[in-house]
Amino acid sequence: MAYAIPQPTPAAVPVQGGDALFPVRRIYCVGRNYAAHAREMGSDPTREPPFFFCKPADAVVPAHAGRIVDLPYPLATSNLHYEVELVVAIGRGGVNIPVNEAAAHVWGYGVGLDMTRRDLQFALRDKGRPWELGKAFDRSAPISPLVAVAAAGPMDRAPIWLKVNGQLRQSAQVADMIWSVPEIIANLSTYFRLEPGDLIFTGTPEGVGPVVAGDVIEAGVDGVGSLSVRIV
Repeated sequence: MAYAIPQPTPAAVPVQGGDALFPVRRIYCVGRNYAAHAREMGSDPTREPPFFFCKPADAVVPAHAGRIVDLPYPLATSNLHYEVELVVAIGRGGVNIPVNEAAAHVWGYGVGLDMTRRDLQFALRDKGRPWELGKAFDRSAPISPLVAVAAAGPMDRAPIWLKVNGQLRQSAQVADMIWSVPEIIANLSTYFRLEPGDLIFTGTPEGVGPVVAGDVIEAGVDGVGSLSVRIV
């Protein structure tokens, strides 16, 4: 088949320990999945059903372990925030997936940054409009190499953390999530058919804040890995 224009390069994330790439089909993100973060955003952290938003697949910025990746300060904002998140990579598709079967659909894990144009997000939220301009912009999803489930450490109580210029800003455990990984997968699959190549950003702990040009962000999840980016 001939394309009318050159085909864009498919989005992909490196896999730890080799040259393989994990192709990215869609990026789903869970909003307000840590109670303390919900409170710092001025929301009620009660266990209501999770809600989701999306980023484009080509928002991914592969960040190799041990290297600092330059991340340009985005357009149209003066309040860029970091949010560290455990990322779940889907390896088996399905719809209406039962909670007790959801783990079998996970290929592996990564560490992601849900970079956010907070000023735009709040302005849109206050008008009751979608968040895309605040969340779904170019290069808004830096991510570490993915680790296959068999090579990852236990996720239930894995520490998740983020530093800015060496100072700890976010620190929690995956167990602090309001909705667990299997519950997220089960709920999301009632709205979309999940497919291999989907990534799910599972929410961020409290401690989010702004960064400016020159700042270096280090983020990690124990048993998965870490990434480092420099705002330029």
